[in-house]
Amino acid sequence: MFGRSLYAVFAVMALATACGGGQDSYDSVVDKAKNEKKLVIGVKADQPGLGLRTPDGAFTGFDVEVAKYVAKQLGVEPDGITFKETVSANREAFIEQGQVDLVVATYSITDARKQKVSFAGPYFVAGQDLLVRADDSSLTGPETLNGKKLCSVAGSTPAQKVKAEYAKEVQLQEERTYSACVDRVLGGQLDAITTDNVILAGYAAQHNGKLKVVGKPFSTEKYGIGLKKGDTAGRKAVNDALEKMFADGSWTKALQASVGASGFAVPQAPQLERY
Repeated sequence: MFGRSLYAVFAVMALATACGGGQDSYDSVVDKAKNEKKLVIGVKADQPGLGLRTPDGAFTGFDVEVAKYVAKQLGVEPDGITFKETVSANREAFIEQGQVDLVVATYSITDARKQKVSFAGPYFVAGQDLLVRADDSSLTGPETLNGKKLCSVAGSTPAQKVKAEYAKEVQLQEERTYSACVDRVLGGQLDAITTDNVILAGYAAQHNGKLKVVGKPFSTEKYGIGLKKGDTAGRKAVNDALEKMFADGSWTKALQASVGASGFAVPQAPQLERY
């Protein structure tokens, strides 16, 4: 009886492993794309213009378009992509656990994150800024935040940067998502949100006339595509795909279509950092 029960447990474990969303059984995302013609890609679901889940369950935005282009270059058509919502706090875990094959989710490349995952890119360079109520003239930059309530999300670093470098008396508040921060600023409970300017521009456009971006970027945030640590072949293939996207005009077209309406000035494509 014990042996039969133990066999059942192992069978369930094996089935769970086989049904996993990511690339556990492959050395590289390149191999999974080639063999299965399917990929699981982590994206944000609440960032207008970048990664947003629509009422019908589809995902739209610049990050989503980048993900589709890269996947196609790897041999995976859009109908072979499963988009999985990620938030800032779980991106490394999703990659490490094999829940996703790639993360394209306004994911800043940092040395600390490189200890856990590999990065291709950057595919975009943003700058940290502030989003405030449109009628608030008191907040003109990070140094004006002393005594104010500033929102950011768990797993992201912008708010700590403000407190450490610009306004030691700022009161930091964390939410799970930026959209939750937006609701609290609109409601008057908090004074400002800090993250990258292109993310904030999407929210300002969504709440036209109620929110504004201060317009004084005070950092450089390089967005990369995260993949399994040590996947050298995957990193090269994704970088090659990005290089093609920059060159053939698809990158500019996708960015303009996604955030151009907010008034955000579309920059030149960045330089890839192959390592």
